[in-house]
Amino acid sequence: MAVPDFVLALRSRIGTDPLWLSGVTACVVDDGRVLLVKRADNGRWTPVTGIIDPGENPATAAAREVLEEADVVATPTRLAMVDVTDLVVYENGDQTRYLDLTFLCDYVSGDPFPADGENTEARWFPLDGLPEMTPDMLARLNAALADEPAARFEL
Repeated sequence: MAVPDFVLALRSRIGTDPLWLSGVTACVVDDGRVLLVKRADNGRWTPVTGIIDPGENPATAAAREVLEEADVVATPTRLAMVDVTDLVVYENGDQTRYLDLTFLCDYVSGDPFPADGENTEARWFPLDGLPEMTPDMLARLNAALADEPAARFEL
């Protein structure tokens, strides 16, 4: 998985110590189906996720990640959930916790495929035929699909 240059620069200073990063989850929907990608690092199906670049608007990051990872153009329409992940420890020992902003996104154009090497597959799934997903990814997708005017969050 590609690590952004700014994260590599931070890691050169702090080593593997816990790093707080902002991320996005883009739940792209179109006519009763949702775009999912199969991650190359763990083989799990997820909505498109990614790290927000320094100074980047989170909604812009969501649209960028969808285009980079699945070659699909999407428009974020609603912030659906704000959450903090559990501590993630990568194989190399790097520790990270993410502030995740989950967006509902409308499909605009493109035929999904794994465009940047971070995923092995990218395709549409009917909402009533989703593959197995982790509880946290399912919670993000459910928040995006809920007919709620405001984002979900925990106190």
